[in-house]
Amino acid sequence: MAEAHQAVAFQFTITPEGIDLHLSYQALNQIYLSGLRSWKKRISRIKNRIIKGVYPASPSSWLFVVIAILATMYMQSDPSMGLITKIRDLPITGQTVLSVLLFSTLLWLSLILALRFCLKLLLSYHRWMFELHGRISTKTKVWATLVRLLSSRKPLLYSYQTSLPHLPVPSIKDTLERYLESVKPLLDVAGFQRMTRLAAEFEKSLGNRLQKYLKLKALWATNYVSDWWEEYVYLRSRSPIMVNSNYYGMDFLYVTPTATQAARAGNTITALFLYRRKVNREELNPSRIPGTVIPLCAAQCERMFNTTRMPGEETDVLQHWQDSEFVAVYHRGRYFRLWVYRAGRLLSPREIQYQIQRILDDPSPPSPGEDKLGALTAGNRTPWAQVRKQFFSSGVNKRSLDCIEKAAFFVTLDDQEEGMMGENPSVNLDRYAKSLLHGKCYDRWFDKSLSVVVYKNGKNGLNAEHSWADAPIVAHLWEFTLATDAFHLGYTADGNCRGEIEHSLPPPQRLSWDIPLQTHVSESLAVAQALADDVDCHVFPFREFGKGRIKKMKMSPDSFVQLALQLAYYRDRGTFCLTYEASMTRLFREGRTETVRSSSNESCAFVLALEDREHCRKLFRKASEKHQNLYRLAMTGSGIDRHLFCLYVVSKYLGVESPFLKEVLSEPWRLSTSQTPVQQMELFDLVNHPEFISLGGGFGPVADDGYGVSYIIMGEEMINFHVSCKHSCTETDSHKFGSQISQAMMDLMTLLNPDFKEATKANPDKRS
Repeated sequence: MAEAHQAVAFQFTITPEGIDLHLSYQALNQIYLSGLRSWKKRISRIKNRIIKGVYPASPSSWLFVVIAILATMYMQSDPSMGLITKIRDLPITGQTVLSVLLFSTLLWLSLILALRFCLKLLLSYHRWMFELHGRISTKTKVWATLVRLLSSRKPLLYSYQTSLPHLPVPSIKDTLERYLESVKPLLDVAGFQRMTRLAAEFEKSLGNRLQKYLKLKALWATNYVSDWWEEYVYLRSRSPIMVNSNYYGMDFLYVTPTATQAARAGNTITALFLYRRKVNREELNPSRIPGTVIPLCAAQCERMFNTTRMPGEETDVLQHWQDSEFVAVYHRGRYFRLWVYRAGRLLSPREIQYQIQRILDDPSPPSPGEDKLGALTAGNRTPWAQVRKQFFSSGVNKRSLDCIEKAAFFVTLDDQEEGMMGENPSVNLDRYAKSLLHGKCYDRWFDKSLSVVVYKNGKNGLNAEHSWADAPIVAHLWEFTLATDAFHLGYTADGNCRGEIEHSLPPPQRLSWDIPLQTHVSESLAVAQALADDVDCHVFPFREFGKGRIKKMKMSPDSFVQLALQLAYYRDRGTFCLTYEASMTRLFREGRTETVRSSSNESCAFVLALEDREHCRKLFRKASEKHQNLYRLAMTGSGIDRHLFCLYVVSKYLGVESPFLKEVLSEPWRLSTSQTPVQQMELFDLVNHPEFISLGGGFGPVADDGYGVSYIIMGEEMINFHVSCKHSCTETDSHKFGSQISQAMMDLMTLLNPDFKEATKANPDKRS
């Protein structure tokens, strides 16, 4: 193979005259340039460690401290109060200048620790979130000024990590009170009395014992929830991660930048590697609470690329590699390794397009069993772990599997056309969502942290494994990718990528397999196919109004949507249910998510009143304020479910049973919801280019008899919804529920603004 020959830097043969050495200067040059790139990355990492290690100070501030100390010494004053003299008397120093340098360095490090401690204390203050807009207290104003002063120096991506506070452990009493309040509207009188009794017994007996262990862990660990959440909720699950765990992200709704599949793949791959470069160099600005200087934890970015979920018989393992210079590509049943770096440089988008086109034009058929090999990652985890151990531990299979698992990410060149197109765009949009969620069950590698899908007509999308990070992290990456692809890299007039081509590039490497395991693949595929066929997806853009009109009513857009979902579910099922809304806890170090129990006493009272048409507006605003308060409590570490989850884990470690915890953690979430935040609106000029609107992404239903609802608030005038459920449940229907959501949104807006209905009739084009 050509690439194998080029990888050999020298050859030698032994002859009667001696050793005949043949050097390949081209190969040696490639090795030199690749090594140079590696050393540059090492130096960059060391530099970044120093810069973020002294934040919020700067490395140059050390020189300022030294000069200040030397100046005071020159003026016959001793700012050290005799310490410099004592340091000079030590046998290891001796010189006055050396003693001053040592004292200055110790003083500088002490000042850094003091500044960092002050910043940590400031970031532990969360009362500002609970203050009404326009009624900010003097205390909060002073606090905001101090945070801005300590954050004035431009930070790197991870600069704030050591200054972020640890997630606090709520008191048992507060958590139980909030829990009972959350389930009261969902239980009858007898059921609520029973849960109240169980909660009281738990608090008096086992609860306090478990709480002590949990507080001990909180003192020792960076975050008392995240490691257990990752292991027990994600990695120990033995069911398929396809649909049940992985989630997806979509392309632009109205625009496809190019219809050339290879070109779209070229720009998408380039944009992803440019983002990876920014992550590695820590050039990304730390994420913040919108409209504030309050930083969010960036720890989840560390395993974004070069990461694979390895199957295990009892628990999976997340494996992350420091670097990878290639991607794994799947096309028509064949796997390829595509190098995107050559001689230490990232290939141009045009060169990557050229390489992708080579794969598309390759006429070779799949080897036996190769085409559906990816189904192993879509089925149950234990059989996949056993097969991997038996057939992929050595030889050609291990080498090829290593190429996939060590790749920066996975790319599927899909031979289907997807998107909102044709005579029935709504149906095609739903099919597009299902394709990204599960595909054909064998043409994605669901274990990879990121699997990019590029369709025949140029549409693209993303499937993400869930254990390493939550949706906002992937959404940030995908926003950058779409914006860089469309606005910065761009395309030529004929739809090709820009840039020059080095035609001496070695072709993509076809991976080889020896697969005597078709039976195992077929079994995993059958499990995955049954799961995929059962999923019912419906995606629809809600265009009647967006956050602009909602905010004019002085309401939170998220609370508005959540109350619409409560109303829609009640109309759909005639009852209320336990509702999950994901809230982030990234105000704390290594924070991930907490649950907002959106179905509250106030929301249920409002829905019932709306159906009776009495006192609706007052109850609506009361329910909205309650939801906002629940969301803020979840964000600031005072949620319910992660605390109860960790108490349950401790009880399992101690080998004790709690009827209360067992019942709480077995309650089904029949309505699971999540908002996909738009974090980089500056990348999209929706005023001049309103067609460049992202569809957001979605996920599968959490409960067999429930709904999964994801929504993204785009700009001022649109909200995109993704609804999922299961065909096997006769009581759920994604299209029917989608219609209920739309109607509920309209009814709530009409309730707040009676003139809205007439305005909508006067402008029917808004609905089209």
